[in-house]
Amino acid sequence: MIDFISKIKGSAGVIKSMFPGKFKADLALIKNRTMPLPKEIKVLNEVKYSDIPHFEITQGSKTGSVLFCRSGNRDLIVYDGRLHYYDGVSMRSIAHKIYVLKLLGIKKILALDEVGHLDPRINCGELAMIYDHINLMGDNPLIGKNEDSLGVRFPDMSNAYDKTLFSKMISVLTDSKIRVNECVYLGITGPNSETDAEARFYREAGCDVLGYSIVPENITAVHAKIKYAAIGLITRELVADKMMEGTKSDKELEAQRLKNLAKSSAELSKVLQGIIKII
Repeated sequence: MIDFISKIKGSAGVIKSMFPGKFKADLALIKNRTMPLPKEIKVLNEVKYSDIPHFEITQGSKTGSVLFCRSGNRDLIVYDGRLHYYDGVSMRSIAHKIYVLKLLGIKKILALDEVGHLDPRINCGELAMIYDHINLMGDNPLIGKNEDSLGVRFPDMSNAYDKTLFSKMISVLTDSKIRVNECVYLGITGPNSETDAEARFYREAGCDVLGYSIVPENITAVHAKIKYAAIGLITRELVADKMMEGTKSDKELEAQRLKNLAKSSAELSKVLQGIIKII
Protein backbone atom coordinates (compact mmCIF):
# COMPACT_ATOMS: atom_id res chain seq x y z
CA MET A 1 0.00 0.00 0.00
CA ILE A 2 1.30 3.46 -0.90
CA ASP A 3 1.61 5.66 2.17
CA PHE A 4 -0.01 9.07 2.54
CA ILE A 5 3.15 11.10 1.92
CA SER A 6 4.03 9.13 -1.21
CA LYS A 7 0.57 9.78 -2.63
CA ILE A 8 0.94 13.51 -2.04
CA LYS A 9 4.34 13.51 -3.74
CA GLY A 10 2.94 11.48 -6.65
CA SER A 11 0.12 13.97 -7.25
CA ALA A 12 2.40 16.99 -6.89
CA GLY A 13 4.96 15.54 -9.29
CA VAL A 14 2.45 15.13 -12.12
CA ILE A 15 1.01 18.62 -11.60
CA LYS A 16 4.46 20.20 -11.52
CA SER A 17 5.42 18.44 -14.75
CA MET A 18 2.58 20.35 -16.45
CA PHE A 19 3.71 23.81 -15.32
CA PRO A 20 4.01 26.25 -18.25
CA GLY A 21 7.47 27.67 -18.88
CA LYS A 22 8.70 30.01 -16.11
CA PHE A 23 5.45 29.44 -14.18
CA LYS A 24 5.92 30.15 -10.48
CA ALA A 25 2.96 30.54 -8.15
CA ASP A 26 2.74 31.14 -4.42
CA LEU A 27 -1.06 31.65 -4.43
CA ALA A 28 -3.82 29.09 -5.04
CA LEU A 29 -7.50 29.76 -5.66
CA ILE A 30 -10.04 27.06 -4.76
CA LYS A 31 -13.54 27.32 -6.20
CA ASN A 32 -16.59 25.35 -7.19
CA ARG A 33 -17.07 24.59 -10.87
CA THR A 34 -20.22 26.75 -10.92
CA MET A 35 -18.19 29.90 -10.18
CA PRO A 36 -16.80 31.46 -13.35
CA LEU A 37 -13.35 33.03 -13.51
CA PRO A 38 -13.24 36.67 -14.61
CA LYS A 39 -11.98 37.00 -18.18
CA GLU A 40 -8.98 38.98 -16.91
CA ILE A 41 -7.59 35.78 -15.36
CA LYS A 42 -5.94 33.92 -18.21
CA VAL A 43 -5.66 30.12 -18.23
CA LEU A 44 -2.22 29.08 -19.48
CA ASN A 45 -2.62 25.31 -19.16
CA GLU A 46 -4.62 22.72 -17.27
CA VAL A 47 -4.55 19.13 -16.08
CA LYS A 48 -7.75 17.25 -15.34
CA TYR A 49 -8.21 15.76 -11.89
CA SER A 50 -8.83 12.39 -13.51
CA ASP A 51 -5.29 12.47 -14.95
CA ILE A 52 -3.61 13.09 -11.59
CA PRO A 53 -2.68 10.00 -9.54
CA HIS A 54 -4.28 9.76 -6.08
CA PHE A 55 -6.64 12.69 -6.74
CA GLU A 56 -9.96 11.26 -5.62
CA ILE A 57 -12.89 12.42 -7.72
CA THR A 58 -16.64 12.30 -7.16
CA GLN A 59 -19.66 13.07 -9.31
CA GLY A 60 -19.28 16.72 -8.34
CA SER A 61 -15.56 16.93 -9.09
CA LYS A 62 -15.00 14.40 -11.90
CA THR A 63 -14.77 17.17 -14.48
CA GLY A 64 -12.57 19.33 -12.27
CA SER A 65 -9.13 20.56 -13.28
CA VAL A 66 -6.00 22.15 -11.95
CA LEU A 67 -5.62 25.40 -13.90
CA PHE A 68 -2.35 27.26 -14.29
CA CYS A 69 -3.37 30.91 -14.53
CA ARG A 70 -2.02 34.42 -14.71
CA SER A 71 -3.71 37.50 -13.30
CA GLY A 72 -1.82 40.65 -14.26
CA ASN A 73 1.80 39.81 -13.53
CA ARG A 74 0.99 37.12 -10.97
CA ASP A 75 0.89 33.37 -11.52
CA LEU A 76 -1.60 31.31 -9.56
CA ILE A 77 -2.87 27.75 -9.37
CA VAL A 78 -6.63 27.30 -9.50
CA TYR A 79 -8.46 24.23 -8.24
CA ASP A 80 -11.52 24.38 -10.49
CA GLY A 81 -13.82 22.07 -8.54
CA ARG A 82 -13.50 20.62 -5.05
CA LEU A 83 -14.31 17.51 -3.05
CA HIS A 84 -17.30 17.68 -0.73
CA TYR A 85 -17.57 15.61 2.44
CA TYR A 86 -21.26 14.96 1.70
CA ASP A 87 -20.25 12.98 -1.39
CA GLY A 88 -18.83 10.31 0.91
CA VAL A 89 -15.13 11.10 0.57
CA SER A 90 -12.84 11.00 3.58
CA MET A 91 -11.46 14.08 5.28
CA ARG A 92 -7.99 12.81 4.35
CA SER A 93 -8.93 12.91 0.65
CA ILE A 94 -9.93 16.55 1.02
CA ALA A 95 -6.70 17.25 2.93
CA HIS A 96 -4.64 15.51 0.24
CA LYS A 97 -5.30 18.30 -2.29
CA ILE A 98 -4.19 20.98 0.20
CA TYR A 99 -0.96 19.16 1.06
CA VAL A 100 -0.24 18.87 -2.66
CA LEU A 101 -0.36 22.66 -2.86
CA LYS A 102 2.21 22.83 -0.06
CA LEU A 103 4.59 20.65 -2.08
CA LEU A 104 4.00 22.86 -5.13
CA GLY A 105 5.29 25.89 -3.22
CA ILE A 106 1.94 27.51 -2.42
CA LYS A 107 2.11 29.91 0.55
CA LYS A 108 -1.42 31.40 0.40
CA ILE A 109 -4.88 30.07 -0.44
CA LEU A 110 -7.97 32.06 -1.39
CA ALA A 111 -11.06 29.85 -1.11
CA LEU A 112 -14.44 30.67 -2.66
CA ASP A 113 -17.54 28.90 -1.39
CA GLU A 114 -21.27 29.13 -1.90
CA VAL A 115 -22.97 29.91 1.43
CA GLY A 116 -26.37 30.52 2.99
CA HIS A 117 -26.85 33.43 5.37
CA LEU A 118 -28.34 33.28 8.88
CA ASP A 119 -28.12 37.00 9.60
CA PRO A 120 -31.19 39.09 8.61
CA ARG A 121 -28.92 42.09 8.00
CA ILE A 122 -27.24 40.25 5.09
CA ASN A 123 -28.72 39.81 1.62
CA CYS A 124 -28.48 37.08 -1.00
CA GLY A 125 -26.29 38.05 -3.94
CA GLU A 126 -23.71 39.69 -1.66
CA LEU A 127 -20.27 38.54 -0.53
CA ALA A 128 -19.41 37.14 2.89
CA MET A 129 -15.90 37.99 4.07
CA ILE A 130 -15.04 35.12 6.37
CA TYR A 131 -12.82 35.79 9.38
CA ASP A 132 -13.47 32.70 11.55
CA HIS A 133 -15.40 29.45 11.66
CA ILE A 134 -17.17 26.95 13.89
CA ASN A 135 -16.74 23.30 12.94
CA LEU A 136 -19.90 21.22 13.40
CA MET A 137 -19.02 18.65 10.74
CA GLY A 138 -18.31 15.99 13.35
CA ASP A 139 -14.94 15.16 11.77
CA ASN A 140 -11.49 16.62 11.25
CA PRO A 141 -8.84 16.03 8.55
CA LEU A 142 -6.08 15.82 11.18
CA ILE A 143 -7.54 12.82 13.00
CA GLY A 144 -5.15 9.88 12.77
CA LYS A 145 -1.38 9.63 12.56
CA ASN A 146 0.30 13.02 12.28
CA GLU A 147 2.83 13.46 9.50
CA ASP A 148 5.47 15.70 11.08
CA SER A 149 6.82 16.69 7.66
CA LEU A 150 3.45 18.30 6.88
CA GLY A 151 2.74 20.06 10.17
CA VAL A 152 2.71 19.89 13.96
CA ARG A 153 0.39 17.58 15.90
CA PHE A 154 -1.59 20.41 17.53
CA PRO A 155 -1.74 23.41 15.16
CA ASP A 156 -2.82 26.78 16.57
CA MET A 157 -6.14 27.91 15.03
CA SER A 158 -6.20 31.43 16.51
CA ASN A 159 -5.36 32.95 13.11
CA ALA A 160 -7.12 30.38 10.94
CA TYR A 161 -8.26 33.04 8.45
CA ASP A 162 -5.14 35.12 8.16
CA LYS A 163 -5.80 38.57 9.61
CA THR A 164 -3.42 40.35 7.26
CA LEU A 165 -4.98 38.80 4.16
CA PHE A 166 -8.45 39.56 5.53
CA SER A 167 -7.61 43.24 6.04
CA LYS A 168 -6.20 43.53 2.53
CA MET A 169 -9.34 42.00 1.02
CA ILE A 170 -11.57 44.36 3.00
CA SER A 171 -9.60 47.33 1.65
CA VAL A 172 -10.25 46.19 -1.93
CA LEU A 173 -14.00 45.90 -1.31
CA THR A 174 -14.08 49.28 0.43
CA ASP A 175 -12.24 50.97 -2.43
CA SER A 176 -14.69 49.37 -4.87
CA LYS A 177 -17.68 50.54 -2.78
CA ILE A 178 -18.91 46.97 -2.31
CA ARG A 179 -20.73 46.21 0.95
CA VAL A 180 -18.55 44.41 3.48
CA ASN A 181 -20.17 41.56 5.44
CA GLU A 182 -17.69 40.31 8.05
CA CYS A 183 -18.81 36.78 8.84
CA VAL A 184 -18.28 33.74 11.02
CA TYR A 185 -18.72 30.63 8.85
CA LEU A 186 -20.39 27.50 10.17
CA GLY A 187 -19.14 24.24 8.69
CA ILE A 188 -21.75 21.46 8.51
CA THR A 189 -21.95 18.33 6.42
CA GLY A 190 -24.99 18.89 4.18
CA PRO A 191 -26.28 18.06 1.63
CA ASN A 192 -29.79 18.54 3.02
CA SER A 193 -31.02 22.02 3.76
CA GLU A 194 -31.37 23.28 7.31
CA THR A 195 -34.44 23.19 9.52
CA ASP A 196 -35.85 26.35 11.03
CA ALA A 197 -34.76 25.22 14.50
CA GLU A 198 -31.24 24.52 13.26
CA ALA A 199 -31.01 27.94 11.62
CA ARG A 200 -32.07 29.58 14.90
CA PHE A 201 -29.54 27.51 16.87
CA TYR A 202 -26.70 28.29 14.45
CA ARG A 203 -27.45 32.01 14.59
CA GLU A 204 -27.61 32.01 18.38
CA ALA A 205 -24.27 30.18 18.40
CA GLY A 206 -22.72 33.23 16.72
CA CYS A 207 -22.63 32.19 13.05
CA ASP A 208 -23.46 34.48 10.15
CA VAL A 209 -23.23 32.10 7.17
CA LEU A 210 -22.95 28.37 6.66
CA GLY A 211 -21.53 26.03 4.08
CA TYR A 212 -20.29 22.50 3.45
CA SER A 213 -16.79 22.94 2.07
CA ILE A 214 -14.09 25.16 3.49
CA VAL A 215 -13.62 24.01 7.11
CA PRO A 216 -11.56 20.87 6.34
CA GLU A 217 -9.59 22.81 3.71
CA ASN A 218 -8.87 25.55 6.24
CA ILE A 219 -7.79 23.19 9.02
CA THR A 220 -5.44 21.41 6.64
CA ALA A 221 -3.99 24.69 5.36
CA VAL A 222 -3.30 25.87 8.92
CA HIS A 223 -1.61 22.53 9.64
CA ALA A 224 0.50 22.93 6.52
CA LYS A 225 1.46 26.54 7.40
CA ILE A 226 -0.35 27.95 4.37
CA LYS A 227 -2.05 31.31 4.94
CA TYR A 228 -5.77 31.02 4.21
CA ALA A 229 -8.47 33.52 3.23
CA ALA A 230 -12.07 32.82 2.23
CA ILE A 231 -15.00 34.56 0.56
CA GLY A 232 -18.57 33.26 0.56
CA LEU A 233 -20.97 33.83 -2.33
CA ILE A 234 -24.34 34.21 -0.60
CA THR A 235 -27.05 32.31 -2.44
CA ARG A 236 -29.58 31.16 0.18
CA GLU A 237 -31.53 32.89 2.96
CA LEU A 238 -31.60 30.83 6.16
CA VAL A 239 -33.12 33.31 8.59
CA ALA A 240 -35.06 31.55 11.34
CA ASP A 241 -38.86 31.99 11.36
CA LYS A 242 -38.81 33.43 7.82
CA MET A 243 -37.95 29.95 6.54
CA MET A 244 -41.23 28.51 7.86
CA GLU A 245 -43.16 31.16 5.94
CA GLY A 246 -41.67 30.07 2.61
CA THR A 247 -44.03 28.74 -0.06
CA LYS A 248 -41.65 28.22 -2.99
CA SER A 249 -41.23 24.77 -4.56
CA ASP A 250 -37.86 23.03 -4.78
CA LYS A 251 -37.67 24.04 -8.45
CA GLU A 252 -38.33 27.69 -7.60
CA LEU A 253 -35.80 27.65 -4.76
CA GLU A 254 -33.13 26.22 -7.09
CA ALA A 255 -33.85 28.87 -9.70
CA GLN A 256 -33.53 31.56 -7.03
CA ARG A 257 -30.26 30.05 -5.80
CA LEU A 258 -28.77 30.16 -9.30
CA LYS A 259 -29.95 33.75 -9.75
CA ASN A 260 -28.29 34.72 -6.47
CA LEU A 261 -25.11 32.87 -7.45
CA ALA A 262 -24.93 34.85 -10.69
CA LYS A 263 -25.38 38.11 -8.78
CA SER A 264 -22.75 37.32 -6.14
CA SER A 265 -20.36 36.05 -8.84
CA ALA A 266 -20.76 39.39 -10.63
CA GLU A 267 -19.89 41.21 -7.39
CA LEU A 268 -16.84 38.99 -6.93
CA SER A 269 -15.64 39.59 -10.48
CA LYS A 270 -15.39 43.32 -9.71
CA VAL A 271 -12.80 42.74 -6.98
CA LEU A 272 -11.19 39.35 -7.53
CA GLN A 273 -8.32 40.55 -9.69
CA GLY A 274 -7.60 43.35 -7.22
CA ILE A 275 -7.63 40.89 -4.32
CA ILE A 276 -5.27 38.53 -6.16
CA LYS A 277 -2.93 41.41 -6.80
CA ILE A 278 -2.77 42.62 -3.22
CA ILE A 279 -2.80 39.50 -1.02
